[in-house]
Amino acid sequence: MSGEFNLIEKYFVGRQAQRKDVYLAAGDDCALVKPLANVQLAISTDTLVCGTHFLPEADPAWVAHKALASNISDLAAMGATPAWVSLALTMPEPDETWLAPFCDAFFKLADYFGIQLIGGDTTKGPLSLTLTVQGYVPEGKALKRSGAKPGDYVFVTGTLGDAKAGLDVILNSAQRSRPAALALEKAHYLSMPRILAGQALVGLASAAIDISDGLVADLGHILQRSGVGVSIDVSKLPISPELLSFLDDRETAQQYALTSGEEYELCFTVPEESRGSLESSLAHVGCKVTCIGQIRPQGFFELHDNGTKLDWQLSGFDHFKGQSK
Repeated sequence: MSGEFNLIEKYFVGRQAQRKDVYLAAGDDCALVKPLANVQLAISTDTLVCGTHFLPEADPAWVAHKALASNISDLAAMGATPAWVSLALTMPEPDETWLAPFCDAFFKLADYFGIQLIGGDTTKGPLSLTLTVQGYVPEGKALKRSGAKPGDYVFVTGTLGDAKAGLDVILNSAQRSRPAALALEKAHYLSMPRILAGQALVGLASAAIDISDGLVADLGHILQRSGVGVSIDVSKLPISPELLSFLDDRETAQQYALTSGEEYELCFTVPEESRGSLESSLAHVGCKVTCIGQIRPQGFFELHDNGTKLDWQLSGFDHFKGQSK
C-alpha cells in the first residue's frame, strides 16, 4: 500500500499508554510481552469482511467497534482478562477519511478494556479486518464449552434478537421507518463484550460460550462438547421493548432471540449448588441475567412455551449464506 508506513505512524503508533507487560509494541519484527505467572493465555482470531459482516457505506466507527468487540467477546466467554490485540487491515486505497474515525473508535474501546494494540499489518486489497486478541485467565480456571451436566440451569446475559433486527434494517432501507429501527441498527454494531460477567462466572459456571451465530447454534456447541441435551422455555427469553416494537409479534421476536447472530451476549450453564451464589457474584457487572432452561441428558432437545411444546425448525447464522432462519 502506498504510504503504508506513514499511515501506521499517523493512525496506529503512539495512540495508547504502554502496558507494564508490554516490552515492545511496534517498530520491530515482533511485539514482546511478558505474561503474569500462574496464568494461561487465551487467544482468539476473527475476520470481518466488507459485504459479509458490514456494508461499504457502514459508519467506520461502528465497524471498528464491532470488529474489536466481537473478538473481546471471545475472551469474555472464557472468563479471561483482555491484554493485547493485533490488527491486519486490508484497504483498496489509503482512505484517511475512513481510517480516522475507525481508529478513534477502535482505540476508545481498546482503552476502555485496557487492551493494547501491539502489532499488525496493512496492505492493499478488498476491505477487510483480521484481529487477534490475547488475554489471560488463572491457570486451570478458564470457562469452557465442555462442562455442562444434566440438571444445570441455562442462563443468558442481556437481551437477544436485537442484532438480527438491526441487520434487517441494514439490508432493507424500507425497514428504517419501523419503530426503534435506528436503535436496533446501533445494537447490531455496538455490542458491549461481557468481560466482567465472564470473570464473575469463573468458578461458578460449568460451561459458557458467547452468542455469535445465534443462541440455538451456539448453545448447540455446548451440548455437543458436553454430551448433553437441553430444554428451553421460550417464554423466558429476554426480549427488548425495541425488538417487540419493531416486530409487533412476540412469537417472531422469540424466534429472533433464538437465531440472532452477532449478539455477543454470554450463554452459560450453572449447577444447582452454584445457583444461589450467582446473583451476588453478578451484582456488579451491569447486565441482567436470565434463566431460560435446563440441561437434560444427551439427545434431548426441547423448545416449549411455558410447558407447551413447540415444533420450530430453527438454525443459527451462516456466515457464507449471511442469514439465519
